[in-house]
Amino acid sequence: MYLSIIIPTLNEEKYLPLLLQSIKKQDFKDYEIIVADAGSTDRTIKIAKNYGCRIISGGLPAKGRNQGAKIAKGDLFLFLDADIIFLAPDFLGKLLKKFKKRSLDIASFPVSPQGKTIDRIVYKIYNSWTDLTQKFLPHASQVILVKKEIHRFVKGFDEEIKIGEDHAYARETKKFGKFGFLGIKPILTSARRFEVDGRLKTYLKYFLAGLYIFFFGPIKSDIFKYKFGHYYCKNKRK
Repeated sequence: MYLSIIIPTLNEEKYLPLLLQSIKKQDFKDYEIIVADAGSTDRTIKIAKNYGCRIISGGLPAKGRNQGAKIAKGDLFLFLDADIIFLAPDFLGKLLKKFKKRSLDIASFPVSPQGKTIDRIVYKIYNSWTDLTQKFLPHASQVILVKKEIHRFVKGFDEEIKIGEDHAYARETKKFGKFGFLGIKPILTSARRFEVDGRLKTYLKYFLAGLYIFFFGPIKSDIFKYKFGHYYCKNKRK
C-alpha cells in the first residue's frame, strides 16, 4: 500500500527538518512526501527539496492539503502539520496496521505538545474526549489518515472554513466511511502557538470555536481571527 504524506507549509525552516527527519527514520518506506507551500520566504522550499519532497503551491492549510492531494499518487493520504517535532520510528507501520485491522476509511491520532505541564494536560483531555466521541462526533487535528477515494468523494477540505476545517473534514468523511481514533503512541508537536499567541487566549479561542462548531456548524467568518504562518516573523524579531 503506497502512502502519500502531505504537509502544508509557510515559513517552516525551523520545524520542517525535524518532521522530515522523523519520516525518513520510519520503518515503513513505501511513501512519497508532498510539501504544499503557501509562498515561504525562508529556506522551507530548499529544505523540502533536499529531503526529496515533491513541491506544489499551497495556501491556508485546507487549500494546501487539497493541492497536495491533487498530485498524490498514494492509495492513502496522510495529512501532517509542519510543526510536528517527532514521530516514533514505527509510527507509520503501526498506524497502517491498525487502520487496516479496524477496516477504517479515515482516522485521527493522539497528539502531545512539547510544552508546559498545562499543555500536556489540555491535550490529554482533548485526546480522551476524541477517543470517547469517535463514533458519533469525530475530531481530527494535526494528523489525519484517509483513503484517497473518500477524500475525493467529499471533494477534500472545505477551503471556506476559517478555523476547525480538520474537524469539519472528519465529520463530512464519516458520512461516507468509517472513522476511528487510533490510540497509538502520541505524536509530539510544537507548543509554539501557545507560546507566541498566549496560552489562555489560544485555549479559550479553541474552546469557543468548538462550541460554535457544535451549535452552529463550520466557521466561515473570521470571528476568531485565525492566523497562519506568523510565527516565523515573530521569532525573527526576538
